[in-house]
Amino acid sequence: MQIAARDLVFDLHAGGPADGPVALLLHGFPQHAGEWELVADRLHDAGVRTYAFDQRGYSPGARPTAVADYAMGECVADALAVLDALGVERAHVVGHDWGAVVAWHLAAAHADRVHTLTAVSVPHPVAFAKTIATDPDQQQRSAYIGLFQQEGKAEDLLLEHDGRRLREIFTGVPADRVERFVTPMLDRARLTGGLNWYRALTLGSGFTPAGRVAMPTTFLWSDGDWAIGPKAAESCADYVTGDYRFVTLPGVSHWIPDEAPDDTAREILARIGAQA
Repeated sequence: MQIAARDLVFDLHAGGPADGPVALLLHGFPQHAGEWELVADRLHDAGVRTYAFDQRGYSPGARPTAVADYAMGECVADALAVLDALGVERAHVVGHDWGAVVAWHLAAAHADRVHTLTAVSVPHPVAFAKTIATDPDQQQRSAYIGLFQQEGKAEDLLLEHDGRRLREIFTGVPADRVERFVTPMLDRARLTGGLNWYRALTLGSGFTPAGRVAMPTTFLWSDGDWAIGPKAAESCADYVTGDYRFVTLPGVSHWIPDEAPDDTAREILARIGAQA
């Protein structure tokens, strides 16, 4: 289905009982709302209503061309507008990768719209930014961001050989799941839309100051994550003033919702249940 918000049209996946607590699921790069389908099935069985939408750059009807249109404020405003269009006053917000960045900003700046926060893989933006600035290990892990910010070159490299490098990103993910994400990203316009999130970082977006988060929060990280190191993950606690739980999944890579849907759903439900 589709939903109109902010003069844009987003592709939306909805499921679960209509009267259940609402969870808004936010995806990252280079995926789409389908990254949550394995987790969402488990949430639905537990009585949770879920909404997951393809964010700007990914939905064909929400793909502006200017890099400035991908500043974090715009992405957060999209999430709020989608909740408004759905008639949802407050939601349990869950995000992975870039979706986690949106979720952190949403929780910090719009606490009245967020019951609980479950951030997956990516820690609080300030914790991440400070670690990138000071930790050589994290600097090495994040070096790919510089490539992704190069307009044209990044697209050329990621698309050559039928998207070989895109497939290699999904270390640890079953092959059928990899194709579920890579095939849509072979559309150059869609890929550019996703990469523009990284390019907007140069405009002061994303990993820039977000306020501390006061609502109940779970941060789910995996020790096999090639993108996020332990220092960034462990320092996340400094930016949450509400009830906080830091969960580490051993032997799992960056793609937690795909590799460990049972664990992901369990932690989301634990956080929602603790607040219910």
